[in-house]
Amino acid sequence: MKTGKLYGVSVGPGDPELMTLKAVRIIKEADVIAIPAESREKCAAYGIAVKAVPEMEKKKILPVPMPMTRDAGRLKEAHERGVKAVTELLDNGLDVAFITIGDVGVYSSCQYICQPVKKLGYEVGFISGVPSFCAAAARLGRPLVSGNDSLHVIPSADDDWKKLGGVKVIMKPSAGAFGLEGISENVSGVENCGRENERIFTGAPKPGERLGYYSLFIVGGEENQ
Repeated sequence: MKTGKLYGVSVGPGDPELMTLKAVRIIKEADVIAIPAESREKCAAYGIAVKAVPEMEKKKILPVPMPMTRDAGRLKEAHERGVKAVTELLDNGLDVAFITIGDVGVYSSCQYICQPVKKLGYEVGFISGVPSFCAAAARLGRPLVSGNDSLHVIPSADDDWKKLGGVKVIMKPSAGAFGLEGISENVSGVENCGRENERIFTGAPKPGERLGYYSLFIVGGEENQ
């Protein structure tokens, strides 16, 4: 029997209208939808995609929980379980679409499954989408980079970004904080871009303010041209 194909499918940052036509088609055609969560209800990517592809409600769902931890042992076990579950479906000739928020190539949890599966010799494809920082810049009504600006995409835990020039996108808040205190450059940000609980920041968050995981700030560059 011919083995199935695994797709890493980007669903964008939050607004289902930002999903690509290709992402919608692959989700419709897939036999199984893999999600990086314990259930549909707890999966942000599913909540986005089902609004664009309501047929998902009738599809088989494979939960692949991704624990939010730095414990290497727990992460390794979770990833190995996910790889095993996915390859069993592929061996049965089923195509699997692993949906992921934002773009599949930017801090995507599905890569912890897709890359090992690819190394095992299975066919794997990636469907790109709108990255959260591009959507955030559009939502803020500002260019992301212009002219000869350089662009750096950095997790907030890396304090070295403060030494960089150009435009910095600060993502993945550490314990809900971004460390933006005392920054003299232009700062603006979005929490939960494109969702019902979206929040816009026209400056740095207040000292001590805690934000959700799906938050980012753009530091530097020109906010208006």
